[in-house]
Amino acid sequence: MREQDVRDATDPRRYMNAMHHLVIGAGPTGRTIASLLAAGGERVVVASRSGRGPATAGIEHRVLDATDTGALTAAATGATTIFNCAMPPYDRWAEDFPPIAAAVLAATVASGAALVTIGNVYAYGEVQPFLEGSRIAPTTVKGRVRAQMWRDALASGARVCEVRGSDYLGHAAMSLFTIMALPAVRRGEPATMVGDLDAPHSWTYTGDVARTAIAASRTAASWGRAWHVPSTTMATRAMAERLCAVGNLPAPQLVAMSRAKLAALAVDSSIFAAVVEMLYLVERPAVLDATETAQSLAVTATPFDEVLRDTLR
Repeated sequence: MREQDVRDATDPRRYMNAMHHLVIGAGPTGRTIASLLAAGGERVVVASRSGRGPATAGIEHRVLDATDTGALTAAATGATTIFNCAMPPYDRWAEDFPPIAAAVLAATVASGAALVTIGNVYAYGEVQPFLEGSRIAPTTVKGRVRAQMWRDALASGARVCEVRGSDYLGHAAMSLFTIMALPAVRRGEPATMVGDLDAPHSWTYTGDVARTAIAASRTAASWGRAWHVPSTTMATRAMAERLCAVGNLPAPQLVAMSRAKLAALAVDSSIFAAVVEMLYLVERPAVLDATETAQSLAVTATPFDEVLRDTLR
């Protein structure tokens, strides 16, 4: 990069008249959305419980409780778009997600901003494949939470859309594989993973979630519908083998965890207990179709080897 380019990118005047966006949540997806927007010369407020983040031109970090409607509304004042990337603990969705969603929606309506929510496939229930037009038919507690969030958003009259992905990969991404198996795979040790390790499964890159969300926010046809993140479909075992090849690691030693073992772990772990109702997503094919999104938003999945390298970073 030329010295002049560096000066231009860090000059605060570059952002004085730029569009303003509010990103709620500072996880991998929220951070990437903020970085991409700021790199394009737009101003971003990132609201999170910690308020911490890298010092980047164009990005302001604020300590904010996502259930605080007043604080969210103040942060959203003048914003073009709100990106809701908030993610409560997996075992507390039923308790924590509704007040977050209600506060975010109230701030959206009050500010007049558009709302792009980062979602998932839980609200569809046990249908295959997952299509952009699949019917909302949840069969689990967490699926019903997500479905109600979407129904409330549609009923609000605000400009809303949802970006839905499958299991995440990427740097610091959180998914069953990255939590349960990846640490042992990296060490060259046997790794236990729930589900059918040879069933087709879609993997979503956090960077592609961010790019899809931004593309959706800039498309007039977005509002009132869901978009699917273009993803790569590969069985868990095959994905792990490719990851080890890309990372020059020993071949993975994946072992499928039985339902009985998971049930035993669930007795003392609320996180494992929360996984039980979602086993249908890993015990059978779980394929995310993003044909409409790719055609309408011109977003494509990042080459999978790049995704795997970033996951190991």
